[in-house]
Amino acid sequence: MATPLGNLRDITLRALDVLRSVDVVAAEDTRLTRRLLSHYQIHTRMIALHEHNESAAAGAVADRLARGEAVAYVTDAGTPGISDPGVVLVRRIREAGWPVVPVPGPSALTAALSAAGVDAAQFVFYGFAPAKASARQKTFAAAAQFPYAAVFYEAPHRLLETLADMATAFGPTREITIARELTKMFESWHRCALGDAAAWVAQDPARSKGELVLIVSGVAQRADAQAEAHAQRTLALLLAELPLSRAVALAAQITGASRNALYQYALELKPAS
Repeated sequence: MATPLGNLRDITLRALDVLRSVDVVAAEDTRLTRRLLSHYQIHTRMIALHEHNESAAAGAVADRLARGEAVAYVTDAGTPGISDPGVVLVRRIREAGWPVVPVPGPSALTAALSAAGVDAAQFVFYGFAPAKASARQKTFAAAAQFPYAAVFYEAPHRLLETLADMATAFGPTREITIARELTKMFESWHRCALGDAAAWVAQDPARSKGELVLIVSGVAQRADAQAEAHAQRTLALLLAELPLSRAVALAAQITGASRNALYQYALELKPAS
C-alpha cells in the first residue's frame, strides 16, 4: 500500500479504509507509520517488516493470512517494492496462494517525473546508485548510452560524489533535474547542466539535505536539442541574405530539419528582423 512521501494529506481514501479495516498493518518502521495512523485516528495493530527481517516476517504474515486475518503492508513512504522492501513479501504470499492487492498512491519516482519537464515517455529507473564508487561509475557509464531519461534516488551524504561521477559518465553538457524533499515543506527543484550541478549544490548546504531524486536526460534528447539549435542558427544566417522561402528550403536541405518547422520558426523571426 502506498503512503505519503511527506505530506500526510497525500493518502487515498481507499488506503485509509484499508488501514482501518485490516487486522494488522505490517510496517517498515512502526514509529513512522504510527504517526500516519495517529493523524487519521486509526488504531490498527502493527508489526515490523523491513529489509533485515523480511523473509522471516513474510512467513509470519502468511501464517496470519492462513488464520483468516487481513494484513496491509506499508513502507516508510511511497510505494512498497520500489527501492523499498516488499518484493520478498509479495513473492512469499503469492507462492502460498494468497492474493496480493495493490493500493496505489504516492511514489517519488512518478512525482518527480511528472513535474520535471523532461520527456519521460520512456525512462530507466535505477533506484539508488551503488554505494561503491567503481560500481556506481559502471552503472552511470551504461546508463549514459540510453536514449531516454535515467532516474536515480540518492542519499544526501553521497550527492556530491554521485554528481561528479555522473558528469564524467554522461558528460558535463547533459541536463540533470535535482528534485529534493518532494511534497515536504522544503521541496525544491533545480535543472542545469551536469557539469554545473556539483558547484550549485556546494553553494548551499541545504541543497544536499533530505530525500533526492535525480533525473538525467537521455542522449537522444540532448542530440535532438543540439540539432534543432543548429538548424535554427543556419536558418537565421540564411534569412539575412535570402527571401524567406528560399532560406527555409536551403536550411532544410543543409540540416535535414523539417521544412514546416523551419518555416514556422522563420515566421517568428521575421517581425524582429
